[in-house]
Amino acid sequence: MADPDVKKLPIFQVDAFTDKPFAGNPAAVCLLEDMDLTEEHQQKIAAEMNLSETAYLRKLNPGDDFSSSSKFGLRWFTPTNEVALCGHATLASAATLFYMMKNPSSQLTFQTLSGDLFARREGDFISLDLPENKSQPQDKETYSQLLQIVVGDLPVEDLFVSHTAKKLVVRLQDGTTRQTLESLRPDTASMLAAHTQDIIRGVIVTVKGSLENGCVDNHGEMYDFISRYFAPWNGIPEDPVTGSAHTVLASYWAKELGKTEFYARQCSARGGDLKVRLREDGRVDVAGKATVVLQGMIRI
Repeated sequence: MADPDVKKLPIFQVDAFTDKPFAGNPAAVCLLEDMDLTEEHQQKIAAEMNLSETAYLRKLNPGDDFSSSSKFGLRWFTPTNEVALCGHATLASAATLFYMMKNPSSQLTFQTLSGDLFARREGDFISLDLPENKSQPQDKETYSQLLQIVVGDLPVEDLFVSHTAKKLVVRLQDGTTRQTLESLRPDTASMLAAHTQDIIRGVIVTVKGSLENGCVDNHGEMYDFISRYFAPWNGIPEDPVTGSAHTVLASYWAKELGKTEFYARQCSARGGDLKVRLREDGRVDVAGKATVVLQGMIRI
């Protein structure tokens, strides 16, 4: 017999920054319909889904509909806490509306803790309009213990901190191979112990792309830069593909490479490709593909 007190919510799992299932970065997307879900329940669902982020889409006005409206509220929760920005779960949210709800809008607007974010259809890609996060040079000695844990004795070319995004950018010396980057296995418990001041919540390790260091895709096209992202402070040992990290990387690499459009790869085990563009208005376009791999109802 059905329990009348059980509430059901539509939920989807989307692999972002890939066109193939079981690659890219998975995120859960929950449609709140007309339900006012408490923060406690949102956190519990995120812990239950146990993905790096679970996104919650809500209607903003009476009469709004997920299949036709173009503006929604959006929040993101990791298994342990709410976060102010999550690129891949925003891409997953847009994909859910475009592909599963058949929303015909050419552009979607999301009200978030980071202000209004925008998602546009661009052919087979979905392009996210995100705020740029600038970074400042940092003394390596300040983070020497953390650097040893993350990259060991590999030579570090640059060290930058983005205070707005709370991310540390570690650029390895040019010529470092893709294989070397992919072989890093930092101990996340040691990372947490090495930094407790809440200045950063994640570490980006990045390498300049070249043909010689193996930074090419399956078609032989060279990546401008590659990266990995570790965020144990948010309960995520390693994030597979991170849109928000590329709002920091775009700002950094624009100065280093003298260009504003990039083809990038995040080299996690699942991995994903991104097209990134730094705009003159202080915004970053992060584009990728997405595929829905699971849909159902969650009972609360």
